[in-house]
Amino acid sequence: MKAVERLLGESVTRSTPLGGAAYRVETGSRTVVAKRGPVRAEAAGLRWLGEYGDVPVPEVLAADDEWLITSYVESGSPSARAAEEFGRGLAALHARGAEAFGAPPPGGPVDAWMGPEPMRNVGHETWASFYAAERISPYVRSAADRGLYGPDEVAVFEGLCRRLDELGVPEEPPARLHGDAWSGNVLWSADGRVWLIDPAAHGGHREGDLAMLALFGTPQLDRILAAYDEAAPLGDGWRERVGLHQLFPLLVHAVAFGGGYAGQALAVARGVG
Repeated sequence: MKAVERLLGESVTRSTPLGGAAYRVETGSRTVVAKRGPVRAEAAGLRWLGEYGDVPVPEVLAADDEWLITSYVESGSPSARAAEEFGRGLAALHARGAEAFGAPPPGGPVDAWMGPEPMRNVGHETWASFYAAERISPYVRSAADRGLYGPDEVAVFEGLCRRLDELGVPEEPPARLHGDAWSGNVLWSADGRVWLIDPAAHGGHREGDLAMLALFGTPQLDRILAAYDEAAPLGDGWRERVGLHQLFPLLVHAVAFGGGYAGQALAVARGVG
């Protein structure tokens, strides 16, 4: 693993694939994670999310245009105590705020990634404007280009975008979001805490991260949400808006993987409001 040796100046004794383009790498003194790809956005996101320590994230040890080297976090088992601490910490993290809805982390690029798909981080004055222009419309167009939606289906999403500011999403300052907080990026660690990994960080509405936690079944979710709501009470009807906020990751999955995700996203768009 020459990238680790070059960036950290330490000899590598062992390298183990973690899936995708990530590797667990052991040097003479520590274990790190090395990730290859367009990693500038992720590095900026980790630094931004970890600025105050509200929720632990891996430390960025080194990064260049091709490789990101972070600290390694040993995984453990979910617990009620860790879930409640995570809920309170996530509320504090969101309250740190962002420059605008859709704004990238400081030093982060406009052109970022959500899993395997490109994602643009462009600042908007309102959540509705941001969500329509940067999180719904681009992926609906991509899905249509792939033959997943016809004109009638595209019109459903276009109609929803015109009504976003009428759907009761509370007017709040932009929150500091992880951006891709599905269960696979919520790491229950051996140190008894919950860590967040692999961010797609940006400024957004805090309900977005909470909806992502629910999308693929995060363990101890009820405890996480209860602790969050106690620390930073959520607006009336937030549970009814979960599907609205899940629309973005569903569209990303539709573009990336097709299949049932396209139908799921369309059903959500038809049922919202």
